[in-house]
Amino acid sequence: MCIRDRIDTHQQHGKEGTIFLTSVDEPSRYGVVLTEENGQVKSFIEKPQDFVGNKINAGLYLFSKSVIERIKPVPTSLEREIFPQMAKEGQLQSVMLDDFWMDIGQPKDFLTGQTLYLQHMREKDPSKLATGDNIIGNVLIDPSAQVHKDALIGPDVTIGPGVVIEEGVRIKHACVLKEATIKANTWICDSIIGWQSKIGRWVRIEGITVCAQDVSVKDELFLNGCSVLPHKVVSASIREKGTIVM
Repeated sequence: MCIRDRIDTHQQHGKEGTIFLTSVDEPSRYGVVLTEENGQVKSFIEKPQDFVGNKINAGLYLFSKSVIERIKPVPTSLEREIFPQMAKEGQLQSVMLDDFWMDIGQPKDFLTGQTLYLQHMREKDPSKLATGDNIIGNVLIDPSAQVHKDALIGPDVTIGPGVVIEEGVRIKHACVLKEATIKANTWICDSIIGWQSKIGRWVRIEGITVCAQDVSVKDELFLNGCSVLPHKVVSASIREKGTIVM
């Protein structure tokens, strides 16, 4: 998507807002957007049980500065409060998104999106992907990260700035965010490790586990499909999927 072209389109139609739409196979999971033939938004229908259309909000918008006057200094929802009023006044235009789109609001979907993005990089700009004897498949590593030569990384892994990964670590299908530390001989699969988190030695993390910011996991533990809230210390294994550490 060329943003310059989209800005030009927004300025040409003269309305306060442009909302980008995409088509989906299961519109009942989302809020459907109904439009006129010329693309002007008529109304929004939240998770319809009967089929009324398959165009949904793609989460990308362009606004004129005047839209700020619609937003009061109180908690306000664009989608539930501002957009319906703009549509009622004929001030919201839609544009179909012609690029790839997917919902990454859930951890599993986020990791799937990451995999697809890394494959896109492989096809379009493979020089940005990591290479080496300890790299398998598509892996993106920030230049400031420190990855031990005896750690095995990939496929489908992103490693953020300032991350430290020690020897013997195995990571696949995972995302390790800024300034996290993964100690020696830990195994991580299908999981997300948050900013400044510290994962101990000989830890096993799998099953769409999500560690939020500044999580500390002690040595020799097993985390399976759990969610750990920010600034928590995990000192015992979590085997039951769906567990939330608060």
